[in-house]
Amino acid sequence: METKTIARVNNVAILAGNDSEKLVPIKPICEALGIDRKAQQDKIREDEFLSSVGVLSTLTGADGKQYEMFCLPFEFIFGWLFTINPKNVKEEAQEAVRQYRIECYRVLYNHFFGNLKKQIEQNDKEIRLLEEITELSQQKTSILSSLSEKKRLLEKLREERLKNEPELF
Repeated sequence: METKTIARVNNVAILAGNDSEKLVPIKPICEALGIDRKAQQDKIREDEFLSSVGVLSTLTGADGKQYEMFCLPFEFIFGWLFTINPKNVKEEAQEAVRQYRIECYRVLYNHFFGNLKKQIEQNDKEIRLLEEITELSQQKTSILSSLSEKKRLLEKLREERLKNEPELF
């Protein structure tokens, strides 16, 4: 299976299979971060969800040779990386892992609160529009009532003017 570089972790090229699943081996990432591959593989296998997507696959390594590697689909790598504690990686990678986790927290917050915030803003706009409609409707009722009264007075005035009877007293 052909591979291609999809990211760099601590200046190490991370390869993924060039198939539709884009499988990413975890070993090079673990080595780049200085964490135990076996422990991470066990952690993935114990995870209720990740265990269902982690697979052994034959991929071409950076050296061009074929290796059987434990992999995750590309779309799940970011979630797995989020579970890595910066204290457990080698010192030169700790700050990058911390920053990555902070960014993940922000993305999650923006995703969930952003949707909630948008919904609140839309609800507020809807409430304002309903209030304006109610106010305009009340104004309309008042205007129609006033218009009706003015028409009645006009009709009364016309009737009086058209009466041809002189009034003495």
